[in-house]
Amino acid sequence: MSSWLQKHISKIVIAPSFAIILVFVYGFIGWTVYISFTKTKLLPKYTLIGTHQYEKLFSTPRWYVALENLFVFSGLFILIAIVIGLLLAILLDQKIRTEGFLRTIFLYPMAISFIVTGTAWKWILNPQNGIEAVVRSWGFESFRFDWLINSDMAIYTVVIAAVWQASGFVMALFLAGLRSVDQEIIKAAMVDGIPTSRIYSGIIIPSLAPIFLSAVIVLAHLSIKAFDLVVSLTGGGPGYSTDLPATFMYTMAFSRGNVGQAAASAVVMLTIVVAVIVPYLYSEMRSRHD
Repeated sequence: MSSWLQKHISKIVIAPSFAIILVFVYGFIGWTVYISFTKTKLLPKYTLIGTHQYEKLFSTPRWYVALENLFVFSGLFILIAIVIGLLLAILLDQKIRTEGFLRTIFLYPMAISFIVTGTAWKWILNPQNGIEAVVRSWGFESFRFDWLINSDMAIYTVVIAAVWQASGFVMALFLAGLRSVDQEIIKAAMVDGIPTSRIYSGIIIPSLAPIFLSAVIVLAHLSIKAFDLVVSLTGGGPGYSTDLPATFMYTMAFSRGNVGQAAASAVVMLTIVVAVIVPYLYSEMRSRHD
């Protein structure tokens, strides 16, 4: 009996966690997919009605606003965060004296929740007491920075707050990659008289391709499921001009009492996440196999 226990102890230890994940993660994913094919409103109705919820979803203008905002937010968020993160990593890679202090400052926003970030930037961008009010107090009475209450520009305030929080994390990824580059290659290039800028652009940065891919995947995942930042910063407004699929789903489920519609939007979000994650996992498995 003791030998059997020793042989299966690892399985016994992880069995409860595996069962919980199976039920409360994959079980509820399956339940959500099923509900999306029913006529569920506030209370579940388990009679299947086909793709009615999806047809209704894609005939809702607000859903298209959420999708458009997702692509705008994701594209700018990923691009700007990667550029800033890479530049900060290159700066710290120069072995400057205050590297430890600067690294702490740049990484600090990642330790803050998105709720705190959204609330802080809501104060900073508020036209009444934020950047606009400060600049006007300096004598520039015509200065305007009302993006937070401008329905055409409000989504860009979400980008600003998200980039501020995530750039330090991207910097840490790239800095680790820069420190792992073979120094002999760099020394050889410097001996040949190649300028530092060309060493980075022609040798170092191309070697960071896996880091770029990892950063894109992580940032894309964060942007697709973005919820608390939008809620705390703009509340989805003005109107629903800063809605994202996650906030749309929450509104349908808890404000409109339309759980079936919320489930359909959740399944679409899951599909987008799978479309992003699966190619990454495939490339990782293929590279390890090779």
